[in-house]
Amino acid sequence: MTVRAILGNKGHQVISVSPETKLSAAIKILSERRIGAVLVMSGQKIDGILSERDVVRVLGERGAGVLEEPVRSVMTPKVITCRETDTVGAIMEVMTSGKFRHLPVVENDRIVGLISIGDVVKWRVAEFEREQEALHDYIKTA
Repeated sequence: MTVRAILGNKGHQVISVSPETKLSAAIKILSERRIGAVLVMSGQKIDGILSERDVVRVLGERGAGVLEEPVRSVMTPKVITCRETDTVGAIMEVMTSGKFRHLPVVENDRIVGLISIGDVVKWRVAEFEREQEALHDYIKTA
């Protein structure tokens, strides 16, 4: 089970904003798309990631005035990435130990997707159901 399999089901679409985008505009994208994070990118380069957690933290620290600031002032600049060949177990460990819920997928210095913990859980539940069905079928034919 690899990241490639999850992206095969989910798709490769990645939503991003530029570092100069106002925080209020980025929040609107999060809300409209019903997503928990956007990549902050300059061209093809990842500058950071902005998550719902970042938004709540900065609003609590600096108040509503921060909504007019650029995303670069509130994003998480250190972004951990994974590859399509990484196993689901490995990325679960990375997300758990790093205490984050979104992981960009990079191949050949190119963003090819974004995996969330929700995507991982959905994949694991479907895998469990497939295994249960296969075991049930095996028992029926035995």
